[in-house]
Amino acid sequence: MKKNILITGITKGIGKAIAKKFSQYDFHLIGCSSNSENVHHFLKEFPSADVQTVDLSQKNEVIDWGKQVSQKYSSLEILVNNAGKFIPGQIQNEEDGVLEYLLQVNLHSAYHLTRIFIPKFITQRAGTIFNICSTASIKPYLNGGSYCISKFALLGFSKLLREELKPHGVRVCSILPGATLTDSWKGTNLPKERFMQPEDIAEIMFTIYQLPASTVIEEILLRPMLGDIE
Repeated sequence: MKKNILITGITKGIGKAIAKKFSQYDFHLIGCSSNSENVHHFLKEFPSADVQTVDLSQKNEVIDWGKQVSQKYSSLEILVNNAGKFIPGQIQNEEDGVLEYLLQVNLHSAYHLTRIFIPKFITQRAGTIFNICSTASIKPYLNGGSYCISKFALLGFSKLLREELKPHGVRVCSILPGATLTDSWKGTNLPKERFMQPEDIAEIMFTIYQLPASTVIEEILLRPMLGDIE
């Protein structure tokens, strides 16, 4: 019987790399994307996947989709809160509403979705939750603005979740990648070699997943060999 992995933002970047990696080991892919065209192309490549178009900035959409998935599948091996948006700017000059939007996508969606699946994980007394944070979760960037705020908050959420689920045998891991060559860096003039690749994150995640249930990697920080890109 295949194990189920749920990945938000599954159709591109880090999310797609994770999907590719775990599908090689016979995992059934469940996920979402805010872009219906991306969902269409993803399902052509992974026809057995269960992927829906969901706007993660909308609480009701997140909850409705999460409940549908929870009712459809009796078990969940891995939950990956991966989806995120980056809008550059500073607190002093960001457009009104940027903070609220980034909190909804980068934090609130993970919070609401995780809450739906916590009872299932507790009943199983097993499972792993990965929260894709960022180096922006621990380091303020001058042009990071509300993105940094949302990622700091996501790491705090992940730390608290770890403590709450510790007695139930459910692992919680915060992954903090530095500059990774995804759409967030689209149009950059920097060479490809200056970045990590999405596949690097997927490899680390699979390695962590394979550890014995008695061991938890609570946080892992990854950066390009030459360090952060300011």
